[in-house]
Amino acid sequence: MRLLKCSSPFSKILLRDELFCYLDRSVASFFQGEILKSLLNDPDSVANHGVYNHVFHTTRTSMAMRRQEYGRGFTSIRALQQQSAENIDNLSGPSNIIFEDLVYQRSRNFKAKPKLDAQTLKFGVFCTDHMLKITWTEAHGWKAPLINPVGPLPLHPCAQVLHYAIECFEGMKAFRGKDGRVRLFRPDMNMDRLIRSATRIGLPQFDKVALLECIKELLRIEKDWIPSEEGFSIYIRPTMIATDSLLGLAPTKEAMLFVVLSPVGPYFPSGLKPIRLFVDTKNARAFPGGVGNNKVGGNYAPTIVPLKQAAERGCSQVLYVLQDGLGKGGLVGEAGAMNVFFLIRSRGLNEELELVTPALDGTILPGVTRDSVLRLSRSFGNMKVSERQLHFQEIEDAASEGLVIEAFGTGTACMIQPISGLVKEDGSEISLKFDSKAAEYWLQKLPGSLINSSKDNEPISLCGRLTRELLDIYYGYTEHTWSVAVD
Repeated sequence: MRLLKCSSPFSKILLRDELFCYLDRSVASFFQGEILKSLLNDPDSVANHGVYNHVFHTTRTSMAMRRQEYGRGFTSIRALQQQSAENIDNLSGPSNIIFEDLVYQRSRNFKAKPKLDAQTLKFGVFCTDHMLKITWTEAHGWKAPLINPVGPLPLHPCAQVLHYAIECFEGMKAFRGKDGRVRLFRPDMNMDRLIRSATRIGLPQFDKVALLECIKELLRIEKDWIPSEEGFSIYIRPTMIATDSLLGLAPTKEAMLFVVLSPVGPYFPSGLKPIRLFVDTKNARAFPGGVGNNKVGGNYAPTIVPLKQAAERGCSQVLYVLQDGLGKGGLVGEAGAMNVFFLIRSRGLNEELELVTPALDGTILPGVTRDSVLRLSRSFGNMKVSERQLHFQEIEDAASEGLVIEAFGTGTACMIQPISGLVKEDGSEISLKFDSKAAEYWLQKLPGSLINSSKDNEPISLCGRLTRELLDIYYGYTEHTWSVAVD
């Protein structure tokens, strides 16, 4: 047996053939007094002290590779012998997530991978073989990250998440590019938003860089699950839940952070084809002073019934309009799980184009795709780009005059989704333009050819142009700081 000390003052690593152990505080007592001396003199004696109750399996090859790649996080038994007392006793105080402490338990039952087509790879249906899991306690902080086979989570029936919805999550994607490399899209924004959401509902903070490195490692392990065709990707769902077994409503003292992966095709299998939205003025997705700007489960459960009602009216999603008492039809909010945009031509001689989306007033989720669309559109230089209050009456009036040039939703799952109509509660419909030929013009552009190559008099289709621009970044056709390579 070879004993390795991890950089964390909170865990110790043991490697023996194909066995890899994580020893947390529950077994730290084994390393005291005579047992510690015995271990340092004869590492094999650890087997006599029940340590194998904490064994996780991995392959010798993967561990050798991990030790070579992250060797700075490990030292040998000789170093531990030289400073054993200092290192073993330094177990006080909460710990943060430490990537170098990552443990990998390889699955013994690999799933058959689904067929690569849009009808099969529907959103969220399939999971890969492995998941990432990290537990936290108020007393000890974060334990070592664990990648193990996907399976049920151990939860007490009194766990706070089950009673008070103390949970938050993220939605990210990784893409396999034309060169075979796997890339994430602006993952720093997802990590920042997850921290903000966790803070809002009293869940623990974490080292976002370390968590992202753990997610990258999970993607490396599951690389064969990542589709290689344009329009397909691996969806990444980091989730944090309160696991404290307490029926009282109080700050949690225990939590779990886990990440699952799901191979997905286009969110709307019809592709870049417009959908209709049901305009809901009775139900509120979010309200001032609430948590609409955070990605928490409580924002989504109440939207299920309105979504069902929208489907009964032939609509794919719901446009939430919050009544503000000003008599202007209410404030335009989000469209289901999407941020919403309207391209409006101004009245008058100059006929200026303005791309408008609701401002981040606390009721709107700061979407990663939303921010990317705003930044890209501003770089085009041929329109005004605004984040402001948007009343439904403004949209209705502009549409009646033919001034709404285009409308679309944005999100990690759907990317860019054109909108062709807004169905009101009385059954009437506001028709919105969508120029499919103009969209196709941009989509048929050679991948990677759009950077600084726009021409005068090209057809207007933000749906088409933004889709092509984003796809180029996602799949590595265009080098961009937003694209973060995994391998």
